[in-house]
Amino acid sequence: MTTDTPLAVIRGHRELYEKTWHLFSSAKVEIACAANDLFTWVSHKVSPPHPEQPPPGFVVRKLYRPGVLLDPVVTGHLRGMAAYGAQIKITPDEINETMLIDRRVVIMAGDLTHGERTFSVVWARDVVQAVGSLFEAAWRAATDLVDYDRELAELRVLAPRILTLLGSGYKDETAARTLSLSVRTYRRRVAELMDALGATSRFQAQLAGPHAGLV
Repeated sequence: MTTDTPLAVIRGHRELYEKTWHLFSSAKVEIACAANDLFTWVSHKVSPPHPEQPPPGFVVRKLYRPGVLLDPVVTGHLRGMAAYGAQIKITPDEINETMLIDRRVVIMAGDLTHGERTFSVVWARDVVQAVGSLFEAAWRAATDLVDYDRELAELRVLAPRILTLLGSGYKDETAARTLSLSVRTYRRRVAELMDALGATSRFQAQLAGPHAGLV
């Protein structure tokens, strides 16, 4: 895959890794990505590409939605990446799921079609600059991982039980007593959980729970 064409559409993680490996291995300055969760760019079937022996000063920035911090395993993975030098931030706002490599090429994640996600690889300078500007704006407004992680610590413990109670149809008063919370605190935690999962209703939160590793 070369810059001879300004756009290439790829289907599935395996094809993405095979056709963009050289872009990652030759990265010199920075790789920046934004995603709702880890599964946008990572597949359990194949290993994702990564820079080979990045030069000194090489920067890795990752921007995620809060839902990733509800799963203790994923949270531990993010902490590990941060320990190895990756800069990680969390934003509650909607984001464009994108990856930028050295500000010369952008990969945009599409929707899932026939069980596989599509990706658009774009070299067009104007598009790369526009996507880069959107990423920078979202990055500036986001919160550092360690700070957001601290804020969600209690919710991470309660989230699986809250989803179970929601799915069982308990009234708020009963659910609150089950968790030894006041009704006001329980409702606040439910609202926080919905925000973290990007859900606009309790029903949507129940559907999003398994994808976030909470069930």
